[in-house]
Amino acid sequence: MSEINPDIEIPDEERYRDQISTVDSFGKRIWIYPKKPKGRFYDYRKYVSYVLLIILFGLPFIEWNGKPFVLLNILETEFIIFGVYFAPQDFHLFVIAMLIFVIIIALFTVVFGRLFCGWVCPQTIFMEMAFRRIEYWIEGDANAQKRLAKSPWNTTKIWKKTLKQAIFIGISVMIAHTFLSYIIGIKEVWQIVTDPIGDHFGGFIAMVIFTGTFYGVFSVMREQVCTTICPYGRLQGVLLDEDSLAVSYDFERGEPRGKLVKPKKKKKPKQSDCNNGCSSCKTGNEPCPTDALTTMFSDITEVPPPKGDCIECSLCVQVCPTGIDIRNGVQLECVNCTACMDACDEVMVKIGKPEGLIRIDSYNGIVKKKTSIWNTRVAAYSLVLVALMGLESFLFISRSEVETLLLRTPGMLYQKTDDGYISNLYNYQLINKSDKEVEVTFGVEGMEYIIFEPVGAPPTTVENKVTEGALFIKIPKDKITQRSTKLKVNVYGDGEIIDEATTTFLGPTK
Repeated sequence: MSEINPDIEIPDEERYRDQISTVDSFGKRIWIYPKKPKGRFYDYRKYVSYVLLIILFGLPFIEWNGKPFVLLNILETEFIIFGVYFAPQDFHLFVIAMLIFVIIIALFTVVFGRLFCGWVCPQTIFMEMAFRRIEYWIEGDANAQKRLAKSPWNTTKIWKKTLKQAIFIGISVMIAHTFLSYIIGIKEVWQIVTDPIGDHFGGFIAMVIFTGTFYGVFSVMREQVCTTICPYGRLQGVLLDEDSLAVSYDFERGEPRGKLVKPKKKKKPKQSDCNNGCSSCKTGNEPCPTDALTTMFSDITEVPPPKGDCIECSLCVQVCPTGIDIRNGVQLECVNCTACMDACDEVMVKIGKPEGLIRIDSYNGIVKKKTSIWNTRVAAYSLVLVALMGLESFLFISRSEVETLLLRTPGMLYQKTDDGYISNLYNYQLINKSDKEVEVTFGVEGMEYIIFEPVGAPPTTVENKVTEGALFIKIPKDKITQRSTKLKVNVYGDGEIIDEATTTFLGPTK
């Protein structure tokens, strides 16, 4: 019966969906000891993981024109992505980029299922390609780990557990330092590491928090992050359809399941069992006149009832890092890591069956033998993605290298000068998004009589920084015709207009 509606009967084959595979009926966690995977898909995943790990740990060390190649400094609102500086004023570009990322994930999931989780997600890469492999190296395969967990605390167990946790902490420290390098830069992280703790106490606390978080995720939480914390698994139910590709069990070919049984031979009857007396079988020149006797004297093989290709070896379950049975169908816990595909293919080769009983395929590909990734939803997502990418490209190309904000100083009225001018005090802000310094000047086209008088040093931008200052704008009194005059101020750099700013000028009324 359903817990929500007691009148609804739930088929027995669907009851596995009532709870996740890593928690029992009492809410207690079931610790997963997956068997060490092997096979061609696992090898491909290792190669992809090596490339991604090199990129992840290597990017903070790359500089472009003396600046980090990638920097996501949320604290100081300073962002550098692939050498391009983004100021807080470019937040709309960031929002559109996030929308593009979400649409890409949705489109990828509609077509390829949760393949991102098993092959690209940092959680899976670190868990399966770093922490889990260290565990295999120190404690052995799944059965050895189970025996060690149940054994008493002796010298061997203490040594193995201590060594494993020490390495886990060391890797967590590396990940924490790398993560912080993306936020504040590798040079600042190096100063935190080498200088006394008191000089960078806040940074030291951040290191400890990040290290503890990553250690807890990969040493304790593990697959629970994918099954209970990450919302992506639950989105599958909305995004997947019958044409989506995912790691799937071919139930048409695999069912009904059954253990592998060798054919049995019937005992060949003796001639004394025959009461016919025709002696045909003795001479061998004539066939037996009775079909029943022919059957009796033939060397007959007893053929077992027909079964599917699945031999109930359960290896696909043993290698699963989230503990599910892929033969039950698509489940939120499945991260499409393809470990079950390798295990099943190995068994199929041994028993002389075709590979691919578990493969990347769609429901329609299994049932109708027809796979098509192009449908209305894919077309709609693709159209939205192309539109957003076009908008992002246009806004990125059309953005200025120097952005200017020019505002009247709050609380200040206009001033009259002795030489017949009316002046207003303004505060300016110059956001330089380029990697070079630019000395700027101001002017209003068609109004060359307007004077821009900086307070202090001339306005100069600093590469990838925001500079602020103040200036007076002076207009001859006889040129002012109204209380408030709108000004379209051009910002010049190296003799060219690099930006425009709009402001208002207050003057006396006539």
